[in-house]
Amino acid sequence: MASEPGSSTSELRTPVFNGENYEFWSIRMKTILKSHGLWDLVEHGCNDPDSKKEKEIEETKDAEKSTLAQLLMKDARALGLIQNAVSDQLFPRIVNEETSKGAWDILKLEFRGDKQVRNVKLQGLRREFEYTRMKDSESLSVYLARLFDILNHMKSYGEELSRERIVQKLLFSLPKSYDPICSVIEHSKDLEILEVQEVVASLKSFELRLDRHTENSTERAFASLNIEEKNSKSGSFSGDQKSQKNWKTSEGTTVLDEPSQDLDASTQMGENNILQEERISGSSQAIDYTPKKWRSNLQNQGLPHENVFFNISV
Repeated sequence: MASEPGSSTSELRTPVFNGENYEFWSIRMKTILKSHGLWDLVEHGCNDPDSKKEKEIEETKDAEKSTLAQLLMKDARALGLIQNAVSDQLFPRIVNEETSKGAWDILKLEFRGDKQVRNVKLQGLRREFEYTRMKDSESLSVYLARLFDILNHMKSYGEELSRERIVQKLLFSLPKSYDPICSVIEHSKDLEILEVQEVVASLKSFELRLDRHTENSTERAFASLNIEEKNSKSGSFSGDQKSQKNWKTSEGTTVLDEPSQDLDASTQMGENNILQEERISGSSQAIDYTPKKWRSNLQNQGLPHENVFFNISV
């Protein structure tokens, strides 16, 4: 069995208004009320019959009485939707209202403001729209969401910008990196008839191209870094091999071609002392210390040797 419009519980779900973003809440509520066929009652109201017209109502036909009863039932249903769409903190503001138009007007006057308040808010939105620019650190999607949010607020306060004005704002508020695509659009399209969605699609396609080039350059940078690291490692390894090159003497002793730089200074000095002592000991064994040999040497040099005494302990 098909249910009547508005009878389903899921259809009565409404956004809860807590005092913020009244414009968005009112737009959504209008859509819900229109889907139930109740917006005309909320906007224009339903006049209840007063005591003076009771007699006239009694004299009316039964069909007219039934129509009036249905009208009152619809108004009560619209009032119930509005009551369910406000938070518990705001419900006391409309608790005494018996018509949907009365409850709606109270919320509208308090949170949307009168004409003077709306003009002040609209001036601030106009200023924000003029000075809005896309930042270098944000993506195109983030900027478009921010820009269209301002446009929606301006529209809710009664000002709707032309399509050409929005297109011009899009093209003139982008960073320098988007100059090529903006120039193409300006010279190849008629801005007076160009759709905003078409411009947005072209800009997003260009952004994808920019991102792809950025990814390629980043990959090349990482690849070059890896190559430099490999080259530096191979160079240091070959250098260590060259520093450890050795050669052999005729006696078969292995000697390092170059001393290691990591050798301690005291150790190297100790080795030099040992080598010097070995040289002295070796040369002393080759010298003949006998008195006969010394006298022969002195005689060959023309020196007297009679009074020369030797006291050599071997």
